[in-house]
Amino acid sequence: MPVDTDRQREEEQEELHGQMSFLDHLEELRKRIIHSLISIGVALGVCWTFADALFRTVAAPIYKAGVSSLVVSSPTEGFNLELKLALMAAVFLASPFVLGQVWLFIAPGLYKHERKYALPFIFFSSLLFIVGGLFGYFVAFPFALQFLLEWEKNMGVTALINASQYFDLFIMVELGLAVIFEIPALIFILARIGLVSGPFLLRNTRYAILIAFVVAAIITPTTDIPNMMMMAIPMVALYLLGVVVAYVFGKKRAKEPGD
Repeated sequence: MPVDTDRQREEEQEELHGQMSFLDHLEELRKRIIHSLISIGVALGVCWTFADALFRTVAAPIYKAGVSSLVVSSPTEGFNLELKLALMAAVFLASPFVLGQVWLFIAPGLYKHERKYALPFIFFSSLLFIVGGLFGYFVAFPFALQFLLEWEKNMGVTALINASQYFDLFIMVELGLAVIFEIPALIFILARIGLVSGPFLLRNTRYAILIAFVVAAIITPTTDIPNMMMMAIPMVALYLLGVVVAYVFGKKRAKEPGD
């Protein structure tokens, strides 16, 4: 019993040690945002050297779908497109560092013994972010693109694709899915802080499914059911993975009503 009391006292001291004032939190947030933007800027410089290769890689799905060329409407459009693509690639390249800054921001609210999760969190959250982008490139985006082009073909119209609209759609799908794939990492943080628990998330699964379909309807490039399902099903699966994460890594809480 004295050992448990000592342990509790030690954790309370650790928690007090990690407390920050509101202004301190704002200052810490500002610092982490600046560091993240600097890392993205450095990554942008690296990715810019591969801008032409990025352009060809991102344009590959539309060419594979049967469109022979993309059109631009101004002399500067091509430069702006490659800059956007380089910036998107920079976000993915810098994601481990940015997610590390996220961890450093929340770390003061954790016990010292909880900070051992830093490297696993950065590794798995970065992996999820990149996997989300890969899922978008190889599965979700080509599927939606093929559906749209087939629809236009059945209408008997010739597709004259504007390059800016095509790449803006691609970037929206890529970054949207990359963020969505962070659901388990977000649940891990909320569970460690004590804001959610496994039983709580499990009880509210039906609401999570509803939200997943609403979000899918918003970010899906088309309004058809198959494309919406392509977005919603991964979200639901990631949420259920997050429930498991909350059960395994969440803080032990007092028994809740209905548990």
